[in-house]
Amino acid sequence: MSISARILAALLIVAPVPALAHSFTKGDITVGHPWARATAEGAAIGVGYVKITNTGKTADRLTSGSFDGASALEIHEMKMDGDIMKMRQLKDGIEIAPGAVVELKPSGNHLMFTGLKKQITEGPKIKGSLTFEKAGTIDVEFAIEPVGAAESTDHKH
Repeated sequence: MSISARILAALLIVAPVPALAHSFTKGDITVGHPWARATAEGAAIGVGYVKITNTGKTADRLTSGSFDGASALEIHEMKMDGDIMKMRQLKDGIEIAPGAVVELKPSGNHLMFTGLKKQITEGPKIKGSLTFEKAGTIDVEFAIEPVGAAESTDHKH
């Protein structure tokens, strides 16, 4: 092996490796790549996103959840009404049809963390849970991305 090939091999071994994608499964429901945006200091709310897959033959419904460091987790819808973007809480949650994939993402349906007790900062994942009518509660960990991130780097790999 040439010296340049050895150097390249050594660099590949010690190069930083991006975090691997993470998912959590219970019954027919898989929660993929939960992530949240970091918040500004003093922010009272934060937002989170997930991809939910139902591999079962019956519908299930995301009804609630929790996020460490928040008083409550709400499920919100965002949609255009003419030229105005409107947001509202979905008090009945979101249905996940059999065989469907539902993605909660920026500028669309999302999780709202209310009553933040501390700033959400980039770094270690933050524990939470999502509760479904049939699957029950699934414990998850939210990767934390920078303020304003449009997607998680966690699920690009």
